[in-house]
Amino acid sequence: MASIAKLLALLRDEKDNRIPGAARFALIQFAEKIELLTTRIEKLDREILVAVRKDPDARRLRSIPGVGPLIAATVRSSVLDACVLRLHEILRLGRGLTPRAQSSGGKERLGAISMRGNRQLRTLLIVGATSIIKLANRGLKVPLWIRTMLQRRPVKVVSVALANKIARTIWALLVRGGIFRRRLQC
Repeated sequence: MASIAKLLALLRDEKDNRIPGAARFALIQFAEKIELLTTRIEKLDREILVAVRKDPDARRLRSIPGVGPLIAATVRSSVLDACVLRLHEILRLGRGLTPRAQSSGGKERLGAISMRGNRQLRTLLIVGATSIIKLANRGLKVPLWIRTMLQRRPVKVVSVALANKIARTIWALLVRGGIFRRRLQC
């Protein structure tokens, strides 16, 4: 976005001859559409944040590290009533974040994640988990299991495992109530 702002300043400067006139006209059209979409996205983000602040369950979900307003709003729209959360709804929350088992003859082989369930929620949970891992690489204290797993496994595998744990934590908060409390095993 910073590069687009620089490009816009360059395009709107009539005295700058680095960009030909026809290209300047076309690029200004695209840049204006990007600006319009950016303002719409920012407005939607503000509306989502206001809705999440009004919803007590969504506010409690935001206490989980890696869960922001967008994930909380997506979960609340997927699971309408936490009091009557059925087993299939519980499993649907974390489905797609568990590895596919391909086991036979006593050998357990875990494959790729199953990619079932709510695709948008799965993507958001993985993005939230990846943000925690990036912060861990910058020095944030994270649980020991994440640090040891980062030493043994690729970052994306750890992100999916953490996203799965976040999904199960979301389920626990929705069913049992309360807010997230971090354990002191760092």
